[in-house]
Amino acid sequence: MLVLAIMQVVGTVGVGIAPSIGVLLAGEVTQNEAWAGLARTASTLGAALMGIPLGNLAARFGRRFALSSGWWIAALGSAILVYAAQYSSVVPLFVGLLLIGAGSAATLQSRFAATDLAQPAHRSRSLSLIVWVGTVGYVLGPNLGIPGGAIGAATGLTVYASAFLIAAVCLALAGLLVFVMLRPDPLQVLARQSSSGAVAPQRKSGRLRQMVAEVRRNPRARYAAVAILSAQIVMVSVMTMTPVHLEHQGGSIAIIGITISLHIAGMYALSPVVGILADRYGYRLTIVLGIVILLASFLIGILKPDEVGWLMTSLVLLGLGWSFVNVSGSSLFSAAVPDGIRASAQGGVDALSNLCGATAAFAAGPLLAVSSFPVLNVLAAIIMVPLIFLTMGRNHRGNLAS
Repeated sequence: MLVLAIMQVVGTVGVGIAPSIGVLLAGEVTQNEAWAGLARTASTLGAALMGIPLGNLAARFGRRFALSSGWWIAALGSAILVYAAQYSSVVPLFVGLLLIGAGSAATLQSRFAATDLAQPAHRSRSLSLIVWVGTVGYVLGPNLGIPGGAIGAATGLTVYASAFLIAAVCLALAGLLVFVMLRPDPLQVLARQSSSGAVAPQRKSGRLRQMVAEVRRNPRARYAAVAILSAQIVMVSVMTMTPVHLEHQGGSIAIIGITISLHIAGMYALSPVVGILADRYGYRLTIVLGIVILLASFLIGILKPDEVGWLMTSLVLLGLGWSFVNVSGSSLFSAAVPDGIRASAQGGVDALSNLCGATAAFAAGPLLAVSSFPVLNVLAAIIMVPLIFLTMGRNHRGNLAS
């Protein structure tokens, strides 16, 4: 847990740059606001593409190998973005953002790594603690433009290029930390326990097929997956376009950075509280709380779209609601899926989550261009309707109490 926590703090500094500086860089390089959404799509798509491979790597070789691979791929992407930012090059921009998405996949997998050896009664707490420590990095990441300005003055790099240089160093260091220090590997310890009959072994063939079949037949796993996907879609779609909307309102890069940092603080700062509540009172209660908070966020976005203070409040609530739904859904998914396919299934649901987020970001850019920020929030509220009905359904109440 200590190694995962240190790794998470260092790595998320690099990952946290994509939602704000990456989006603004895309707008500057392409001179087309719709490309701002596509930029976020590239990093989220990268996370989606890496989710299943990293899950399969973990199942075969352990968490240490999978996590370090993810961080180092992201470091390469950030290094490419230094070039893209310095020379306003479009192709390296999207290649770099695609690769930096591997860091998001590693971040997501690390929260599941915390549950490998956790006691069932403390599974949500362990997962949420690793989510929580990433708050530091995720809050600092969007503000790398500030030290980037100082580095740029000394090196001749642009502010954006300097920021991605800092991110590349942090991502590479995160990979080195986990590769050297995550011993013993928690998933390999779990595999050794399986040899004595403590848990079922990780099956090596047809992992993706097994994961899909499990979600289809297992109502708890299916409900958890819907919760994770719904929260990701609405969070990414609204958060992606908020920097662009703020820029249209005359907001500076400092205001945009602070707003995204507050949003990310909402996503992660209270996650241990969410984990404790989920362990003690059940997943359904915390998911209900998350839905209510998300709807409050959308309401503010609809009614107060032009006031920076209210937008900051809306983004904080958006992050907090996402935290309640995502932490609860992720913990429930880990509890519901058998040990034999757990790592691969976790990678699969993360990949699907990021793919849905990428699709949402892709759609959000053109949508904002032809409509408005309130319309985006209305659509986000509509997307929550299936999860609301599932949560209210009688068939889930007994299952979700545990």
